[in-house]
Amino acid sequence: MRTGTSNDGGPGALILGGAHGSLAVARSLGRHGIPVWFVTHDHPITKYSKYTTRSLTWAGPDEKGAAEWLVDLAARHRLERWVLFPGGDAEVRLIAQRHQMLGQAYALTTPPWAVARFACDKRLTYMHADSVGVDSPSTYFPADRSEIAALDCRFPVILKPRFHAGRNRFTMAKAWRADDRAALLARHDEAAALVGRDAVMVQELIPGGGEAQFSYAAVWDRGKPVASLVARRTRQYPIDFGFTSTFVETIEHREVEAQAFRFLADLRFCGIAEVEFKFDARDGRTKLLDVNPRTWTWIGLGVAAGVDFPWIQWRIASGETVPRLRGRAGCAWTHASRDIVPAGRSILGGALTATGYARSLFGPVTFAAFAADDPWPAVADLPVVTGRLLTRRFGLTRRRPGGAEFSRNRPAPSI
Repeated sequence: MRTGTSNDGGPGALILGGAHGSLAVARSLGRHGIPVWFVTHDHPITKYSKYTTRSLTWAGPDEKGAAEWLVDLAARHRLERWVLFPGGDAEVRLIAQRHQMLGQAYALTTPPWAVARFACDKRLTYMHADSVGVDSPSTYFPADRSEIAALDCRFPVILKPRFHAGRNRFTMAKAWRADDRAALLARHDEAAALVGRDAVMVQELIPGGGEAQFSYAAVWDRGKPVASLVARRTRQYPIDFGFTSTFVETIEHREVEAQAFRFLADLRFCGIAEVEFKFDARDGRTKLLDVNPRTWTWIGLGVAAGVDFPWIQWRIASGETVPRLRGRAGCAWTHASRDIVPAGRSILGGALTATGYARSLFGPVTFAAFAADDPWPAVADLPVVTGRLLTRRFGLTRRRPGGAEFSRNRPAPSI
């Protein structure tokens, strides 16, 4: 009979959704002998890892009874007190809003809704940032079309979902650009038809690409940082407001660290978080963009920088005391299959040389999909990424898996 403990007597881990960040979590914990289960209704790449002991499909975090399904899963398979890692925004919302129920079955890495809502609802995100003295871009939440027509803003702007609002062309694209009033009105009408007007926000587009965008990544416990680093999103896709990082480097940036600290400390934050900023050369200020209280795409970079975030979070959730750690600068991560386009455009624009690009791939770099000890996810990555890019580009629909549980069984650790 399977038990709920790892080889060293601690609990296993259940990863809920996500893509390459969840794959990095599975690898991190699996290399430490922690049994890892993966539950998804969407991106499959984590199930191809040799460190994923078992993978299951479910109806998804937005479906009625999702929290009850997870509690039942823990009871049926003796997963009580396993550490629960959310891989996406919808999973964060589910865990945060059903925190008490899920906390009786699992060890949680997500703060309760009273805290998580300041990350999940961007109106609250920017209100809290303003209250603690953290800069953010000019952002508007128009109630109707007349407010959009009268909006006093400078173009270009981007339209973004204010909060998680299901899966559709708008939420999958992450942001739509509008260069003038007519485009803004048309795009807002289109977005509102998909998610409702209350879920659409308008924000000034800060000029610059990934080289001006920074992230503070950390694990916090009881309102204090335990492990952290700062990284620059050197390249991203799309280039001007990328929905995904393609080449990330760890750096030192005290201002980013200080602003993220102010935002999280005032909430007495607990758990994993990535806080995104962008430097605005027009006024010389670094401005908050997003707060992600979940695993992020390049979380695997932390291992190379000396802060293995999933392992640290698992230890804290399991009741261990972990000493304060800060990641070192000079480490890199890339999603190579997606990095070709922004790297190519940078080379054509003169911002990057072909030699410099090649050197970045053969230096000390962590890959999103490939690992020498775990090659199969990289084999699956290209067709999966291609299919998802086509879905985003052309609005194609993909068939959603049913709610029935199935598994890919493989020999599991003795637990």
